[in-house]
Amino acid sequence: MALFLFQSSSALAEDGGDVFVLTQDNFENEVGHDRGVLIKFYAPWCGHCKKLAPDYEKLAATFKKTNSVLIAKVDCDEEKSICSKYGVSGYPTIKWFPQGSLEPVLYEGARIAEALVGYVNMKGGTNVKIASPPSDVVPLTLFNFDKIVLDLKKHVLVEFYASWCKHCKPFAPTYEKVATAFKLEEDVVVASIDGDVYKDITTKYEITSYPKLKLFRKSNKAGEVYEGARNLDDIVSYINEKCGTNRDGQGRLNSKAGIVASLDKLVKKFVSADDNKKKAIYSQLEEEVEDLEGSDARYGKLYLKLAKNWMEKGEEYAKKEVQRLERMLEQSVNPTKADEFTLKKNILSLFA
Repeated sequence: MALFLFQSSSALAEDGGDVFVLTQDNFENEVGHDRGVLIKFYAPWCGHCKKLAPDYEKLAATFKKTNSVLIAKVDCDEEKSICSKYGVSGYPTIKWFPQGSLEPVLYEGARIAEALVGYVNMKGGTNVKIASPPSDVVPLTLFNFDKIVLDLKKHVLVEFYASWCKHCKPFAPTYEKVATAFKLEEDVVVASIDGDVYKDITTKYEITSYPKLKLFRKSNKAGEVYEGARNLDDIVSYINEKCGTNRDGQGRLNSKAGIVASLDKLVKKFVSADDNKKKAIYSQLEEEVEDLEGSDARYGKLYLKLAKNWMEKGEEYAKKEVQRLERMLEQSVNPTKADEFTLKKNILSLFA
């Protein structure tokens, strides 16, 4: 029991995943004991390894609550001695270490999650069904495509993919991160559709290769093709530019979030005015906010609330409150609260 507790607490995984990371320091503690271990020997630069990664992560998620099986990996660039010891000469190499044994069996099956799960069940004497990890990507079909994508109140980014596409699987984890980054944006949807299954839709939108990203903005439901690089930062920047959002790759709001340019001049006048004129400028702010629409209207109400607090609590209020919010944001807070604090901090900074 003590060994199992050590294993659970020491499990390290890339990007918060479920694959156990083995190193020279922990290999002998984890392998050859009271559970079977499947190990992927890989190199970070290996194209085939990158392609396998999503399926291997899915495998690990499937068995993460199974005490008799461990799904692990070894980075052969970092752990050369381990890979040499077990005769690894190509990447990725997958080997099964039976319970109580340091003599591995080479896995020679298909490198897809379904085949890997079946193999581990057979070797480990388990009967676990493949896991479907929760996803922030909205799945599209023929039946919901128009309702979701053509919604005039939503900006919708759609990935057109195919199950046989060799570039689609390696891209999937990145696209999932894009979806997660924007999951708190009420008017942004990150979705995907199997273009090989729904050929009528791919034909309609002139999709001729996969994966293909197309953005359907509120103002352009014909869609526009994303031509940039398929990496997280570039796609996030593209959505921010096209949809007026202000997120980073981790889903956090940046320093521009909540700022309404049309209110900036009035805020400067408000801060520098004497007490007799502040109320008049506040009334002008109210009039400006009434004309705002969408998210700007929501942010405008926050401007008014903070301006009122400023009048009631004095000049030091904004500076002290910004410092307090910065301290809170340095702590672990849930994403919704982090958004709330960041918006307030950004706007208050104009008053400080």
